[in-house]
Amino acid sequence: MFYIYFKKMYKNNFLFLVIIFLSSCKTLYVSKPFLENDVPNKPHYENIKSWAVLPENYPSDLIEISGPYIKKDVDIFYIYPTLLTDPKSSEWNANIFDDKTRKNVISVAVKNQASSWAESGNLYVPFYRQAHYRSFVDDKNNLDNIKSWKIAYQDINNAFEYYLKNYNNGKPIIIAAHSQGSLLAKELLKKYFDGKILQKKLIAAYIPGIKILSNDFSDLKLMTSPDEIGGFLTWNTYKINKFPKTYDKWFKGGLTINPITWNNKTQTEYSEHLGLLYSDNKIYPNSLKIKLIDGLIWSTTPKVPKRILLFFIKNYHFADVNLFWEDIKQNSIIRVKKWKEFNLNSSIF
Repeated sequence: MFYIYFKKMYKNNFLFLVIIFLSSCKTLYVSKPFLENDVPNKPHYENIKSWAVLPENYPSDLIEISGPYIKKDVDIFYIYPTLLTDPKSSEWNANIFDDKTRKNVISVAVKNQASSWAESGNLYVPFYRQAHYRSFVDDKNNLDNIKSWKIAYQDINNAFEYYLKNYNNGKPIIIAAHSQGSLLAKELLKKYFDGKILQKKLIAAYIPGIKILSNDFSDLKLMTSPDEIGGFLTWNTYKINKFPKTYDKWFKGGLTINPITWNNKTQTEYSEHLGLLYSDNKIYPNSLKIKLIDGLIWSTTPKVPKRILLFFIKNYHFADVNLFWEDIKQNSIIRVKKWKEFNLNSSIF
């Protein structure tokens, strides 16, 4: 769920967006009771400063990967994963007006993840007061954790409502997210799309990095073909033949789609992989093969330059999007085309 930067080893480049999921590590976190007076100032989404990305205001890090903004008739609403991870920080929620926080959102999450959907639509990325990583690893599930999560969801809900009222103008939508972002996206989908009128405008929801069960939604379904529309897609990635220590709790029984073939195919070969986005900002196709098991995707060690560190990493949670960057990009394009064809024939679009 978070990012550790190996700058000394790779200077200014990230190893993907280098993250290690610490559920398998023993880390002591500084903490204190949750106090309302300590909550950072909330975003006001009528203010451009509360958005990491808006159409016609793409940051240079995003343009470097996806090119300059070109107006489209589809919107992408992206929710980034956990970046507030410092074990020495006692904060419960991120301060979105902190320069370091803002920079990390754009240079890490937007550049490496949101860029994958940028060709399919107009990108909207709200800053939000995300919960600290320790709130997810605390087994006690105490009230402080819940209060922290509510702050994060309140912001995302407010951002989405503002987006609908002021930016959407009836356009179809792709929801894109990862990890903590996917947890929040899941709640948005329940409130605004699942069995609601707005579901007709949903092209797809890409929500990897969390456990989704078959009964989590009433109407929204896991999509099992590459051009299906109106449902969601989810997966969790781990090194082949390895299991997380938290497998039973966080993964087993979860729905999983194949993010290369976009169906239930249980294994793929190198030749089927369209490409991962690496630390040098290049796309590497035919770099891995995967196998689907209960709740997980097993991936081979990617074939990329200077990959020695990857041999020692078991948890590929950090790369749920990067590993399949080009696959996601091309698939979202396919689903947009399908949505337009379907609704043109239905005289809706």
